[in-house]
Amino acid sequence: MKVQLKLHLYIEGIPERTITVNKDEFVIGRQPGGDLCLPFAEISRQHCCLRYTESNHWVLEDLGSTNGTLLNQFRVKAPQILEHHDVIQLGNVLLGVILVFMDSGEHSLEGVTQGRVILRKADELQEQWIEGTDLQDTFSNNQIAIARLKHLVEIAKGLNSAQSLDGIFQQVKDVVFQEIQSIDRLGLLVDINNSGKLKLLKAGAKYESYRESLIRDISWISPKICKKVFIEKVAIKSIDRPNDVTFQSQGGLLTEGVRGALAVPLWDRKRVIGVLYADARLPVQDSEPLEDEELSFFSTLGNLVASSVQRWLLSYQLQQEAQIRHKLERYHSPAVVQQLISARALENGRLTPIETNITILFADLVGFTALSETLTPRQIANLLNRLFEEMLDSVFNTGGTLDKFIGDCIMAFFGAPEPQPDHADRALAAAFGMLNRLDELNSLHTWPKPLQLRIAVNTGKAVVGDVGSVQRVDYTVLGATVNLAARMESICPPGEIVISEATYQQLKYRQEFSKMGLGKFKGIAKPVKIYQTHRKTY
Repeated sequence: MKVQLKLHLYIEGIPERTITVNKDEFVIGRQPGGDLCLPFAEISRQHCCLRYTESNHWVLEDLGSTNGTLLNQFRVKAPQILEHHDVIQLGNVLLGVILVFMDSGEHSLEGVTQGRVILRKADELQEQWIEGTDLQDTFSNNQIAIARLKHLVEIAKGLNSAQSLDGIFQQVKDVVFQEIQSIDRLGLLVDINNSGKLKLLKAGAKYESYRESLIRDISWISPKICKKVFIEKVAIKSIDRPNDVTFQSQGGLLTEGVRGALAVPLWDRKRVIGVLYADARLPVQDSEPLEDEELSFFSTLGNLVASSVQRWLLSYQLQQEAQIRHKLERYHSPAVVQQLISARALENGRLTPIETNITILFADLVGFTALSETLTPRQIANLLNRLFEEMLDSVFNTGGTLDKFIGDCIMAFFGAPEPQPDHADRALAAAFGMLNRLDELNSLHTWPKPLQLRIAVNTGKAVVGDVGSVQRVDYTVLGATVNLAARMESICPPGEIVISEATYQQLKYRQEFSKMGLGKFKGIAKPVKIYQTHRKTY
């Protein structure tokens, strides 16, 4: 029996499509002209291969790709036989496996009953349930439709009144456990960050003995079924029997004697945002017909739940954005913050560390130790708060990022998180802005006596991103470029700016600087050519 292979291609932001594999050896990768070209950086030129064997099996083999090939979320280390509904992942690209067994004609598992499994298109089931059973009496059919519409209106009212995810799920549990008696456990899985990954947010059980471990132990949920429902927007009802192997290979249905599963997409006519999943432990007699009445009601309920979850999801994302914005505003100018959030450059609320070219600035207050001996702690705090606020305006106005305050020192950098080809010029503009603003404040007698800064600037490669533990994370820069800038500050005359050769070569205008000489610094192997300004100092 010949087995035809089709791949359902799912890429975020691109319309879904199904590809028929038309040859016995099918290579997927970034290389133009290949059997399937996926032009994405995380995919290798020849990433993986699909082969049809003499034993009538399709086999998946990784071709030594850089980022690996995943099959049902597990990395492929050796050739793997493919099964219907398997999910292949290459970077951010998902490929749903569809096996079509061809005998006297072509027979697909898509949309038809196969053993004790029903697959239906979710958008067709709502109308089917509302219309009711296929009775000859038209009046009876109309009465059923009216009654069910009224029922849906009441369910929708309850869901719309819920103010939290707990409230939404409580409404869903009440309806499900009342309407579908065979269901024992219920789970709500949501794609929180629009990443294509489902997370179990809520779970409930009819019986007390199941409730304790619902979230901690999720083996009662079949990942393969959920992935199928989420990607292809189909509703699935599966009754577990020994001869039904469509989904058994992934596990989930056999756990603790589970006999059946219902899974439907949560979708709002635009995109799928999650899956409503349920299972039942009650035995099913072989003679019992596999009706999809329950599935059509469950799918209809899923549509109603989707709008409520979407409303909660919007509120959740706004709260997350507010928290992220608050965090980022400590480091970046408002314009950069908005750019980062708009581009969704954050992964799990973090900026992933990367190596890039940047310019580092250290601005240190001169004579702070002596000054602090003449002031009270409160006066010192007020002085530094005012100074930092005034100096940071120059950093943010030139698109810089605050790294941290180190005592009386400001550490900032330019060129990240958003690339800035002119990061050296920006850093010097910020440095001159600081000194000029400090001159103005001194002339207004803002402080007990005039203040001065030493500013050191260096350019080079550094690692930039969120670094830390689960308890605390700081957005910072690391590397030799940072160390040199910190060392250079010690040789800077009061009220001046010193820069390295690397920074000097990057500047568009260099007339403000002259050679200072070679600097030898602790921990730096080679002497560094240093340039400095010559301003009027106090």
